[in-house]
Amino acid sequence: MLQILWDRREFFLTCLAEHIRISLTAVVCAGALGILIGILISGRQRAASVVLGIINVIYTIPSISLLGFLIPFTGIGNKTAVIALTVYGLLPIVRNTYTGLVNVDAGILEVAQGLGADGRQTLLRVRLPLALPVMISGFRNMVVMIIAMGGIASFIGAGGLGAAIYRGITTYNMTLTAAGSLLIALLALFSDWLLAKVERMANRRYGIG
Repeated sequence: MLQILWDRREFFLTCLAEHIRISLTAVVCAGALGILIGILISGRQRAASVVLGIINVIYTIPSISLLGFLIPFTGIGNKTAVIALTVYGLLPIVRNTYTGLVNVDAGILEVAQGLGADGRQTLLRVRLPLALPVMISGFRNMVVMIIAMGGIASFIGAGGLGAAIYRGITTYNMTLTAAGSLLIALLALFSDWLLAKVERMANRRYGIG
């Protein structure tokens, strides 16, 4: 495996760069959309139940089926892969944003209101900072999941390390498949390690854990 990684390093580096680009795009889209949805439903219990239920149902759809469903509308390639990964990435960030916001101590909110803070100021200066550790935990799960699932993008003509896996499968080269899988795993583990450090910093900042 090490030999094939070295001999075909340009191929693997190109695939790695594209995998990072696809995953990063999906992470940004899912993170921004997920946090926005979590904020919007945090004060609406009925809407929260409906939205979380819908996202849970979507999450149960096999990834390859979702990709196949999207192809007639968005075609093949990176765009469809990003859309599918964004959809799958919504659940952990929406759920953790919602959970973090609704579990902020009511006494702290009363103090903020007593000091004259309006709803926007309370959200930006009190609720979001206190919910941040929980939100980062959801973000961490989302990032690892998107990177890992990015390997299927090659099956619809997208790039990334999945191309090495797909090429290895079609040519019966298990070493090539294993090398692509190893790089995806290492990228996911590195991202998880990096975000774990950010999570610990946030926990120390707000006296949690």
